Amino acid sequence: MKVGPPWLTRFEKSRILSARALQITLGAPILIDIPPEVRDPVAVARLELDSGILPITIRRRLPDGAYQDIPVKFLMEQGTEEKIEEK
Repeated sequence: MKVGPPWLTRFEKSRILSARALQITLGAPILIDIPPEVRDPVAVARLELDSGILPITIRRRLPDGAYQDIPVKFLMEQGTEEKIEEK
């Protein structure tokens, strides 16, 4: 059973970026090498998300209580494939 689209929705992406930016602000280690001019935690979170390195899992729920856990890395890869097919 698949729950939701095979890509990361804008709401999920926003939630991930805000949560990761908060973690960075509170002193969490940065998982990638960032350019020296990037200092904004949201920009760092976006770079981490785009690199596919974040160990985060999205839980998508249905009204009947069923759910599906999907790694963000998988959703980012699927979203890239969707964009390539549209062109």
